[in-house]
Amino acid sequence: MPKGRTVNQELSTIFNELWSLDVNRMTPGIDYTISVQGRASFVSQGSHTVQDHASQPLFSNVNESKLRNITTFSRFMTLLDNYERSTGVTEQVTTEELTEMDLFLDAVLETKVMKVCRAHQYLVRKGQSNLLLGFEHVFVGETKSGTEIIGFHNWVQFYLQEKNQHLDYKGYKAREHDLPDQDDHVLNLQFSWHGVVKPVGSAFIGTSPEFEMAVFTIVFLMNTERSTTVVVNIDQCQMELVVIRHGRSLGTAYPKLLSSNGRHVRQHAH
Repeated sequence: MPKGRTVNQELSTIFNELWSLDVNRMTPGIDYTISVQGRASFVSQGSHTVQDHASQPLFSNVNESKLRNITTFSRFMTLLDNYERSTGVTEQVTTEELTEMDLFLDAVLETKVMKVCRAHQYLVRKGQSNLLLGFEHVFVGETKSGTEIIGFHNWVQFYLQEKNQHLDYKGYKAREHDLPDQDDHVLNLQFSWHGVVKPVGSAFIGTSPEFEMAVFTIVFLMNTERSTTVVVNIDQCQMELVVIRHGRSLGTAYPKLLSSNGRHVRQHAH
C-alpha cells in the first residue's frame, strides 16, 4: 500500500454495501470474458509507438444483448454514441441528447445502488449536472492535441471501441507478484485509441454505470480539494480511488488497483 495511506474503513463499508446491491454488474466468465495476456512495457506520455504485449483483444466476448436489456447500460450506450473524442471540438448538445441524458439519469437514480447512496446523505440529484457531465470525460475519453488521452476509464466504452477497431489493448500494468486474472473487477492497463497511446489507464470491469457513478460521487462530495485520493477495499480488491475536480465540476475519476484476489488480506495475516 502507498506509504502514509491507510484504508478508509468507513467508505469501504459503504462501497461494499453498494457492491452487494449492484445487481446489474456483469459476471466474469459468464456475461463477458477478458484476456489479460502480457505485461505492458513502459512508455512515455505523448509516444505514438509502443510494443504490443497483447495480440488478442482484452474482451474476447461480451453478452451485448444482456447489456442492451438492462436499462442503465442500454441508455448509457446510447449516450456513448454522442460524444466527440477531441477536447478541441465544441460539442453541440442537441435537444435529443439532453433527453437521452435525462433518461439515463432517471434510470440510474431508480437503481438500488443510487437509492442507498442517497440514503447515506450523498445527495445525487439531477440538479448536479456539473458533476454528472464530468462523467462524460471519465467514461468516454477525449484526445488532447492529438498526443494524449484524457479520461477513458469505462469498460463498456473500452469494449465498444475495441470491437469497432478504434482501440488496441497493449497489455496490463502490475507489479511482479500481483498478476491480474480474468475475474478481477479492476484493471490497470495500456492501450492506444485512434493511434494515441494511454501509457497507464485503469477501469472497473463488469460494473454497472450506476455503481461507478455512486462511488465516484461519494468521493467527490467528501471535500472541495482539487485532488482527492482514498484507499478502499471493495470485494477482493484493494484500490485507490482518485477524483480530480475542475472548480465545482468533476475533472476526472478513476480506480487504481493496488492488489487483487484478497492478497492484501493475506499479507496482513502473516
